[in-house]
This record gives sequence, structure tokens and C-alpha cells, in this order.
Amino acid sequence: MGTLAGRRIVLGVTGGIAAYKAVELASRLKKAGAAVHVVMTHAATSFVTPLTFRTITDAPVVTTMWGEPRHHVEHIALAELAEIVLVAPATANFIAKAAAGIADDMLTTTVLATCAPLLLAPAMNTGMWENPVTQENVRRLTERGAQIIPPSVGQLACGTTGAGRLPEPAEIVAAVEEHFAKAQSLAGRRILVTAAGTEEALDPVRYLGNRSTGRMGYEVAAAAARRGAEVILVSGPTHLETPAGVRRVNVRSARDMYAAVLAEYENADAVIKAAAVADYRPAETAEHKIKKTDGPLTLTLTRNPDILYELGQKKRGQVLVGFAAETQNVETYAQEKLAKKNLDFIVANNVAEKDAGFGVLTNHVKIFFADGRAEDHPLMAKAALAGVILDHLEEALQKRA
Repeated sequence: MGTLAGRRIVLGVTGGIAAYKAVELASRLKKAGAAVHVVMTHAATSFVTPLTFRTITDAPVVTTMWGEPRHHVEHIALAELAEIVLVAPATANFIAKAAAGIADDMLTTTVLATCAPLLLAPAMNTGMWENPVTQENVRRLTERGAQIIPPSVGQLACGTTGAGRLPEPAEIVAAVEEHFAKAQSLAGRRILVTAAGTEEALDPVRYLGNRSTGRMGYEVAAAAARRGAEVILVSGPTHLETPAGVRRVNVRSARDMYAAVLAEYENADAVIKAAAVADYRPAETAEHKIKKTDGPLTLTLTRNPDILYELGQKKRGQVLVGFAAETQNVETYAQEKLAKKNLDFIVANNVAEKDAGFGVLTNHVKIFFADGRAEDHPLMAKAALAGVILDHLEEALQKRA
């Protein structure tokens, strides 16, 4: 059976001239064994009739929120049944609505309600595609995890030549197949991920900490679970919710994290250590709140255990991935850490760089490998970067096999 056999795909069709290509797309998906549920915007029906899609998919086509419902709450039913929501063509108008969270028709309402991955194939005039507003909307969607199939370059219906053509249906189907192929690419693997910062108590009120929110580690954990892995997430304090399908172990201090990680390490196939662990802690924790005095306050700090170094020393076939968050000499420090801690690869970034540090949804990293390779990745959503990291993790696991 093919990759798409039995998969439930909600196909959104919006009102652009490329809507006619969505007919072939629906046909290809159906022939590949997928159950295709088409949702059309009102404008799309001006280009292709719902009857065409109904005949192709052998399923009802939804065009309005106000028709006779097939389910108790139509948009929620579609949102819940979808394993992926594919919008092709995705017009500039639809992209803007989706980025803003507008839900004024059946398609945008379904997109807002679903937890399924969102895959968009934009199609529009070159000027509209290159407009900074559209590019900002695309960026916002990718930051939230949406995947964009870039428009093709060629002659457009308006007579101009440039980027904006809907990719050919075969290319879009290939992107959908790739998505589902990855859905089980880590099945049977046990992946240990650490995330967020640690808190080192000064007294019952105060602590030493850092600015990490845990976003990068949580994105990695979520993506690994979507690929079928058994994921254990050892997390410092954070406001983030536990990703679906992930077992979370809450810790507070570096020593707490050390104990939790070591307890899980022996049975792990890989460790992705994205946590920002404190290197030092107060030598003593005051029993009561430290009171203000007229003079200076001197704190004596002592070293915390180096979790990553110890994992490297204990490594018995596991793939070990580290992070290096630096503010200077990023490459030098990352390569030193890679060698010293016996890592398979390390993800390095300059946290002082705009939009690439703590508390943001994007990152700009360079990945260094134990075999001497290095890859520089442009600024991208942390959700997308999680996919890059896991692709390299899978390569490393395959080499171990």
C-alpha cells in the first residue's frame, strides 16, 4: 500500500485561477488511496463547480457554513478528522486571513480549529507574492508550524513572468507523501529531549536563572512525537504546554535535571539536549529570605554537574546532540564543546543576534558535525528548525544500524 492509503486529507480550494489545477490534485490524491474532503471558498466556486470535486473524490463538498450540515458541528468535524489540511491554491487573501486568525468561512474556520498540520501551496501574481505584507503573513504562518510549498516561477495568467505559479499537482502530492513518510520515520525509537532553563535557589523567594523559555526543545519534542518516536521531555520551569504524545518530566534545578536525564539515558536511542542548564549554583541556600542590608551582598557559587559531558562519557551507541547558545566566538566555542563532550553534532547560535535568541519563535543556527562538516541555516521558525535537527538525527541513527 502507498504512503497515502487511507489518509484523511482536507483539501482547501480558494478563489484563484489556479483552482482548476486542484481538480487534478484531488484526483491524484484519491488515486493514491487518500480520503479527500474538499472545502471550497465562495470565490473558488466561480472557477470550478463543487460537482466536479464531488465526482472526483466521491465525497460531499463543503462550500458554506450555512448549508445543511452532515455533522453536528461541520467545521469542528472536518478539523478533527483531518490528518493534514492542504490548501491549494492558497491565495494572498486566504494567507492573510489565516495569519490573522480570521475565521469567516468554512475553510478559515476549519484551519483555525484543527490541530492537524497545515500545508499551503500559494498561487498569485508575482507582485502580490513578493509584497512585504504577504511575506510577513507567510513568515507568521511558518513560525506557527505551517509548511509552505514555494510557488513556481513561470508565466502567470495575468501575462507576467515570475514567482507565483501553483506548483504542479504531482509536486504537491509528493510534498504530502513526504509529510506522511516522516510521520513514522522514528517509530520504535526512544528520544530523550531536555528543554527550558533551570532555577538555582538563593533562598525561598529568589533564584539564579536564565532567559530560556524552552521553545526550541518543545518544538523538537513535538516534531519527534509526530514522527512516531517515544519522547521523554525533561523540562525546566516554563509556561509551554506539553506536546501531544510526549511524556514530560518536570524538574527545577540543574541537579534535578541531572538525576532525571541519567535515569532515562540508558534506554534512550538519542538525546537532544536543548535545555539551558545553569553552570553554577549558590554554594548555600538560605533557609529564609535574604534581607537587604546597607552593604554589598557576596554570593559564593559552586559548579553544577556537567550533564552533557557525562552523557558523552557514558555513550554506548546513543546519538548525542548538544546546543551552544553563545554571544561571541560562536564557532570556536561550539566546536570545542562538540569535541569535549563527545557529541554527534551541535546546534550553535548567537543569542545576541536579533530574532535568534531566547523568547522568540525563530532562530539562526550553524550545525557542526563530528565528522568535520558544518551547515549554516538561515533565520527560520524554530518549528522548521526542529525538522532540520531531526532529519540529521535520523541520518545518524541510520549509520548506527
